[in-house]
Amino acid sequence: MAVSVARMGVLLGLFVGIAMVGFVSSAKFDELFQPSWAFDHFMYEGELLKLKLDNFSGAGFQSKSKYLFGKVTVQIKLVEGDSAGTVTAFYMSSDGPTHNEFDFEFLGNTTGEPYLVQTNVYVNGVGNREQRLNLWFDPTKEFHSYSIMWNQRQVVFLVDETPIRVHTNLEHKGIPFPKDQAMGVYSSIWNADDWATQGGLVKTDWTHAPFIASYRGFEIDACECPVPVASADNVKKCSSSAERRFWWDEPTMSELSVHQSHQLLWVRANHMVYDYCSDNSRFPVTPVECEHHRHQ
Repeated sequence: MAVSVARMGVLLGLFVGIAMVGFVSSAKFDELFQPSWAFDHFMYEGELLKLKLDNFSGAGFQSKSKYLFGKVTVQIKLVEGDSAGTVTAFYMSSDGPTHNEFDFEFLGNTTGEPYLVQTNVYVNGVGNREQRLNLWFDPTKEFHSYSIMWNQRQVVFLVDETPIRVHTNLEHKGIPFPKDQAMGVYSSIWNADDWATQGGLVKTDWTHAPFIASYRGFEIDACECPVPVASADNVKKCSSSAERRFWWDEPTMSELSVHQSHQLLWVRANHMVYDYCSDNSRFPVTPVECEHHRHQ
């Protein structure tokens, strides 16, 4: 009994610690998010949210707060059928010209062709770090979870908890890493037929509109940052110290587990179709971070 009581005390202490530092975790859209444009293109069906794209407008939403470190997740069922020219995006971003950003962009395609998932990382306003892969399932038939996990050591993109990309902190090699700007969480659907499908060769067929992306399972398990607050104060608040320990600062979160590393290797070997690190025409000199990321 003493062991059980002690364990309960530890769990209670963890819960109180979490409550004190402003974690948020919820499955309800309106607790965490709000529409940001085209309110009339939102459809609510209980816990389900649908965003509509037609030839008048797309739609988008954003988190009510900004966060520094943690994990954000949403379950999405992508546009069914002929989705060529459309893009559904789920991403995190800070504000300003030197912003940081972590992107999932789902690039539609003609019926029967696989969706491509493009990820990108912006650091201090500079992106051009695209990777593209096809998924190992049909993302239009069922809901699947898409997550971004972020701490001071790495950014991990996950699909159904399988890592598909890791961006590691290489500041010791003089490469900037996004760790001091609080970020909002966003999603949107829009027409991008100038580039999204086969480089813009395949245009959106509006006879198939409206295009519907469905969402559920909104979760944010991260450090909430009041706005406006100096970035240094946010970093201090959201970093572990002698008084408190955040889960994202635990040693096990500083790098992938052996199992996750094997999963990432499998994804890269079987599903990656484009990696900026291998694009010699765009980058005659290989970007410095690629040498490290190639060996992960």
